[in-house]
Amino acid sequence: MKTKLFPVILTAAFTSVMTFFVAAHFQHKVPFLTERPDHSLPVNYASYTSDGSAAAMNAGVNFEAAAAASVKAVVHVKTTTKARTIVDNNANDIYSQLFGPRQYFIPSQVEAGSGVVISPDGYIVTNNHVVANGDEVAVTFNDRYTTKAKVVAKDPSTDLAILKVDGENNLPYMELGNSDNVKLGQWVLAVGYPLSLDATVTAGIVSAKGRSLGINKQQSESAIESFIQTDAAVNPGNSGGALVNTAGQLIGINSAIASPTGSYAGYSYAIPVNIVRKVANDLMKFGSVQRAYMGIEYLDNKTATPEQLKELGLDRNEGIYVRNVLPGSGAAAAGITKGDLITKVNGQTVSNQPQLQEQIARYTPGDNVSVTFLRDGKPMTVSVKLNKAVVPTSILGASFRALTSAERQQYGIEGGVMITDVGKGKLARTQIHKGFVITNINDAPVASVADIEAIVNNNKMLQISGFQPGYQGRYYYNLNNADATGGQQ
Repeated sequence: MKTKLFPVILTAAFTSVMTFFVAAHFQHKVPFLTERPDHSLPVNYASYTSDGSAAAMNAGVNFEAAAAASVKAVVHVKTTTKARTIVDNNANDIYSQLFGPRQYFIPSQVEAGSGVVISPDGYIVTNNHVVANGDEVAVTFNDRYTTKAKVVAKDPSTDLAILKVDGENNLPYMELGNSDNVKLGQWVLAVGYPLSLDATVTAGIVSAKGRSLGINKQQSESAIESFIQTDAAVNPGNSGGALVNTAGQLIGINSAIASPTGSYAGYSYAIPVNIVRKVANDLMKFGSVQRAYMGIEYLDNKTATPEQLKELGLDRNEGIYVRNVLPGSGAAAAGITKGDLITKVNGQTVSNQPQLQEQIARYTPGDNVSVTFLRDGKPMTVSVKLNKAVVPTSILGASFRALTSAERQQYGIEGGVMITDVGKGKLARTQIHKGFVITNINDAPVASVADIEAIVNNNKMLQISGFQPGYQGRYYYNLNNADATGGQQ
């Protein structure tokens, strides 16, 4: 039996050898499993590098240097709020009439977040909501050194605040990048102190830009939002921490998460560093943000109805539809009119409200910006000189104006600011009415809208005093200013 199988095995082996020989001869001696006919290397779907090696692939997404440098410049921020008693002078129930104003005791509280050192002499940027309610702020560095920090200034509109650590001149700090260069799919790191852990680094990609959540509306009626959205894990305590690119540059300040539970559920949001740079510089130099305006009213694509989008052609064109131009504004002087469709600001594409806000928010009154728009389908570009608000400033959800000299003489006072619209914010929850004249806040005299804005932005508790024309006596209103609002956008 074995003798009969031997010729069969021999024949099969001979046939296989001849098949390979003939195939190689008639295919011009192309080697097998090494090159393709065009002499290129085989595709390697597991690598993003030209040489296809695992080592090169790992080097392309290596976060070690960026992480090591970043944690040194990110601090743990702890905010302490002292125990206090609040007297409610606004209640008008039977209990208050019989026994006097209600009093509420609030115990001491400690909140935690993160911050990023942006200069060697101790300036730190964090979120406004991290320090808004605090009486004392302490920061702990990566080497566990802890010291007190002073709140220099806050900007509720962008949810940013600046802290200062005194007596330092050689702190590790983070280089600011350029958020305009951030691309979808780009690798990023989130660095902070989540859940009161030590410095923690997580990685993800940029999943969207120009996101608006409406979350800053809780702090300011003039909220500015144009978040970078990532899937890097961010939890409570990460607020105010760094969003970093693979070069170790700061590209955003982590500010919020989208979650049904309050903990990380897939998406986190950071304030673009180009906004951070402008706000931080203003807060350090002036104590408040010098906010610029084009002077237009526009249609928000997110809230517009399908019928509006179709009627205006916005279902086929991306851009910001100008529904009104304010007289005397930079936009009016540049020739922008109702119906124009703004597509670019200084060469950067803008297709929605957050993107437009992000571009304008980085400039100062007096700056000139290039604005490209479509008019009757034809592109046009003009230079717009930005100016201060040409509409009443909105603070605490209300609008104000300074008294005229005739009014001051009539009321027998040296200064004062009149409420022109109570609005829907904090003041709407009191018994203050339109026309009320504010003369003092926290015992400080008020003579202009700027005075109100400065006091409101730097105090967590407010006592407003003044009078209602036509009524006798002075009135006092106490407000918890945890969600103070700033200027109007």
